[in-house]
Amino acid sequence: MHLASTFGHARTDMNAVREVSLAINATHLFIYFIPEAPEEAAKLGVIEYGPAYFAFRSAPMGAVPWQVTLAAFYNFSPRSVQAMAGVWDTATPEQWQAARFAAVDRALQRVDVNLTADQIAEARSLIDTVVASADYAGKTMAAANVSVTLPPDPLVALWQQITVLREWRGDAHVIVLAANNLGPCDCNVLQTATGHFPEAIARATRLWNDEEVAAATTRLVARGWLNGDGTATDAGIAAREQIEVETDEHCAALWTPIGDANVRRLTSLIMPIHDTFTAAGTYPFRVEMADTRSADLEAARQHLR
Repeated sequence: MHLASTFGHARTDMNAVREVSLAINATHLFIYFIPEAPEEAAKLGVIEYGPAYFAFRSAPMGAVPWQVTLAAFYNFSPRSVQAMAGVWDTATPEQWQAARFAAVDRALQRVDVNLTADQIAEARSLIDTVVASADYAGKTMAAANVSVTLPPDPLVALWQQITVLREWRGDAHVIVLAANNLGPCDCNVLQTATGHFPEAIARATRLWNDEEVAAATTRLVARGWLNGDGTATDAGIAAREQIEVETDEHCAALWTPIGDANVRRLTSLIMPIHDTFTAAGTYPFRVEMADTRSADLEAARQHLR
């Protein structure tokens, strides 16, 4: 299924949409790799990474059962998300959210992100317009995050607005995955096979077992997207890219309130956050930043069924 006709993007530069989407993801990402996050979780009595991850990211939704988090996050196995059972007894969602902001604040200070007050204010003027104008229907994680009261520190508040838009695109991506009949385990297998996510991290965090991965691989082979040895075919590479293109098309209207030039300006304003954390050795893998869209989108579409 192709969703391009459903979400119009007249006069929107799709390269700018891809670039800002990558920048938004990259500048949000450090929260999952900084030492300050597990330290703040330990203060709340949780020392294991999995339960802390789900509590931190689920907190804006309130004290939801693990099944709701599973549905909203989409690509995790039930066994991985079940690990969060009891986190709301350890601390309230509000305490988890405050701890997340504390971790972000400490990390930003430690690596010394070099954004001036004027640059932060300019970035906020742009991103706040996008956040305020966005349509949150069907965007569970984005809607939850936009309901969070912004913290007083300007740079941490900017990071939270970035988080809203990161989750908005994630919600849109889930819509596209479901429309293309690409299930939670299958999308993980395709993502790793096409080299867009390290397999070791996917297996360690999503916790799909060997049998489930094998079944997903079989389904993707039947679609012509993987070879029998689990490597991606040309059709699979094109299909994965087309899913990203459809996600971009879904997101295009999100950025129209500020226009293409300001979309690119916002990208340049927030990128020093990612660059500083990269220079500090935060990530165990290269964060994807290049525009990797297919040169022939129609050829990619032909492979998506």
